[in-house]
Amino acid sequence: MAGKPHQLRLFISMQKILSRSWNKIYFQRKGSSSQSNKYHFPGNGQETALDRTLMFHMEGALLKSSSLFPYFLLVAFEAGGAVRAFILFLLYPLICFVGKQWGISIMVFVCFVGIKEESFSIGRTVLPKFLLQDVGNEGFDMVMKCDGTKIAVTDMPRVMVDCFLKDYLRIDSVVGRELKVVCGHFTGLMEGKNYARVMAPSSCCEAEKKNWGALPREKYPRPLIFHDGRLALRPTPVATLFMFMWMPFGIFLLLVRAALFFLLPYKFSMLFLCFTGMTGTLIISGGSRATDELKRLREGRGVLYVCNHRTLLDPIYLSIALAQVRPPTLSLAAVTYSLSRVSEVIAPMKTVRLTRNREKDYKMMEEQLKQGDLVICPEGTTCREPYLLRFSPLFAEISEDIVPIAIDFHVSMFYGTTAGGYKFLDPVFLLMNPTTHCSVTILEKLPKSFTCQGGGKSKFEVANHVQALIAKALNFECTSLTRKDKYMILAGNEGIV
Repeated sequence: MAGKPHQLRLFISMQKILSRSWNKIYFQRKGSSSQSNKYHFPGNGQETALDRTLMFHMEGALLKSSSLFPYFLLVAFEAGGAVRAFILFLLYPLICFVGKQWGISIMVFVCFVGIKEESFSIGRTVLPKFLLQDVGNEGFDMVMKCDGTKIAVTDMPRVMVDCFLKDYLRIDSVVGRELKVVCGHFTGLMEGKNYARVMAPSSCCEAEKKNWGALPREKYPRPLIFHDGRLALRPTPVATLFMFMWMPFGIFLLLVRAALFFLLPYKFSMLFLCFTGMTGTLIISGGSRATDELKRLREGRGVLYVCNHRTLLDPIYLSIALAQVRPPTLSLAAVTYSLSRVSEVIAPMKTVRLTRNREKDYKMMEEQLKQGDLVICPEGTTCREPYLLRFSPLFAEISEDIVPIAIDFHVSMFYGTTAGGYKFLDPVFLLMNPTTHCSVTILEKLPKSFTCQGGGKSKFEVANHVQALIAKALNFECTSLTRKDKYMILAGNEGIV
């Protein structure tokens, strides 16, 4: 709020200067006429505008899609729930009929009325992922090649796009409408008049924008590592219709899958789950040699399986994969920390809850290895993007029989994990997906020369080495970010359940 008058005055002064020579911002694009480009944007061999201030319309210059409905639907679903999102979807024909400005006002009211201002974080935790996927490569290049001050003007409320533009695209200032707040809650009304009137040039018409290439991940100025929310699909009107039509079937499928876990023997329940859309792929690195080595690891102690963490079902899919490699004569337990009690109750395998006390956890895992095999996810939390968080090194001190496991998981509609939402709903949303697919890659057992007990390596060297092996198998990138970093960014806490 404090920065709004300054931004507004800056916008008005800039508009007066620009209106003397043109009434639109033009971008030089390949194949366009030089006479129609009154503002030569840097690129395609043009001179770099180092000392110029660039003002552009975000929706017209950056985004490939002209519809703002998916972003408001995300706000309604993630911040207000499925009922609010359904109301917004029912109003979609009216929104299209009344025109752009009235349509935005209706969507803002439905999405924001009654939402707490303090707890609203969708613009930081959810929307950047979907907005980045909608950014065109051409528009991004045009904006990023300008080294001067960059001002973005948007038709959406500023709270929805401020983080995306400033943190991920390095925009200096964002001009957008503010939302009225009463007693700490949004009223669903916007302050002031709509002054976001900088329009996209005619050379960037909708037909041409449809041919824009998607912005590749490697070009992001800031990598997108963490994001939250339940929806895995982009909620266009058609996709939203399908989602709400699917929900009754999804609830039924949830009950069927849960019943298979409880009523059938473990092996048979996994078999039937494959027929309900929960499929998987097993890859064994090293072939028959690695398989024979796994079968021999049965004397005295169990095997410590170290894997990355994608969803709640990682240990379950691993147990299915191991049953195909070697007879399950030893029990397999999974180490957990932030798993909800509901998830622990319905888990079809033994779970061992960590305390985050190093000595207690060490003794607990060592005792479990005497009874059977143990699977541990040293990341401590799930990560949806192709990155690996820093591995906690405690596992490296417990055993020298370490087998790295690379897991990748894909869902079709709902994410089964959350940082800022209700964690007891994680298994509900995961089992409601029409289809899921898990890829399990069993890597070769870690040589004794790369362990603490047999090779004299430090626990940090072992942890980093295992992280690198799994990242290479998945074609992911290693990071030094921790579980605490994720929860502080997405939820503002340390993630203790």
